[in-house]
Amino acid sequence: MTTSRIASIGSARPAMGQVRVRTLLLIRWLAIFGQMAALLVVDKFFDFALPLIPAIATIGTSVAVNLWIIARYNRNQWHHNRAAAGYLAFDILQLATLLYLTGGLDNPFALLFLVPVTISATILSLRSAVYLGLLAVFCVSLLALFHRPLPWPEPGFQLPQIYAAAVWISLVLGTVFLMFYAWRVAEEARRMSDALAATQTALSKERELSALGGLAAAAAHALGTPLGTIALIAKELLHEQTANAETQTDLELLDGEVDRCRTILASLAQNPSAGADPAVSQMNFGVLVADAAARHERDDIAIMVVAGTTTNPPLVERSPELVQGLGNLVENAMEFASSQVNLEYAWNDEQVELSISDDGPGFAPNILDLLGDPYISTRPGSGRMGLGVFISKTLLERTGAALHFFNRRQGSGATVIIRWPRHIIDLKSDDQTSTSSANPGHYNRLGQGER
Repeated sequence: MTTSRIASIGSARPAMGQVRVRTLLLIRWLAIFGQMAALLVVDKFFDFALPLIPAIATIGTSVAVNLWIIARYNRNQWHHNRAAAGYLAFDILQLATLLYLTGGLDNPFALLFLVPVTISATILSLRSAVYLGLLAVFCVSLLALFHRPLPWPEPGFQLPQIYAAAVWISLVLGTVFLMFYAWRVAEEARRMSDALAATQTALSKERELSALGGLAAAAAHALGTPLGTIALIAKELLHEQTANAETQTDLELLDGEVDRCRTILASLAQNPSAGADPAVSQMNFGVLVADAAARHERDDIAIMVVAGTTTNPPLVERSPELVQGLGNLVENAMEFASSQVNLEYAWNDEQVELSISDDGPGFAPNILDLLGDPYISTRPGSGRMGLGVFISKTLLERTGAALHFFNRRQGSGATVIIRWPRHIIDLKSDDQTSTSSANPGHYNRLGQGER
């Protein structure tokens, strides 16, 4: 699977602004009971002469909206962006009306303006969140100027103007900050979720290809015997026919087609993706590197595979994670190289290292520290989603690898260093001998002098 195909997996981002009806209903019911409790406690226990009838009527509008939603929607349905934004806008206006009746910004519950704004920033699109944030700021500003006074028990008591201005500033700044902070955090979570889903899709497809290779090898093995019988009978019939027999031509054609089928089945049986057979699922690390390079050969770009160590090679599993991860990085290097891509590998008793470098322009400095994050494209303006390197990094890290990205020299190409602890990647690490100890420093020299 190529990087471009992987990028297309995540091209359709899931629609934002979806929230379950049950969730908004529950939040509104909590607000209704909280508002009602606060209103009754302040009126009965603190002896504040609040306008109970208008305030209760305002709370009743929220009750009516909830009952209307219950009658119209199934609670397991989803509100989409516009509907969810409309209900949250109603919550802001309802709270503003209630605060107008109960002291405006002098009421400490004015802080609750931050609740619908924060909720909108986590579930809605940025545009809807901004509109709701502006609505909240507008309502806060109006309440700072126009509201019914809070009926303090002591006549003539009034909060200083500087305090009222400070409350207004804190609410406005808090609304703006929380809105963008919550939206940014939620967006990062959405992006990571989408990228991980694309990774799982790529890995699943690679596993399907591996399973298909195993099925093809099994089919080739199972069909070999009956096909051999058919070939034997065809040759015997061909031998028994006279030179001018009418069926001789047909038998010769049948014999040729049998040989063709046997050739096809033999090629299927040699598929290295044949899964369960250790002879093809386990291989020398150098063979795996050479296979990753061979999959992306091009006539205009030379691929140089260099072994820094030859003794005591690690035996690795040809897993979909390794095949997909290395393949993406090699393909990426091929697309940027001017004339050559180098794959250098080596190992010792402690580590296994692979260096993939090209002679292209190198990584852009502004993305170098971000490589491996989702939606960071090494091809700006190409229309791709920037998931190829992220998927490679995620898959290779599953095998125990650590990846490092850097430019060798300005304008002389990019390099990716991949290192595995040998005891993790080597299937025969428990049986290793000390023969590789004579080469303890090979893996350290790969690309290190140019970093």
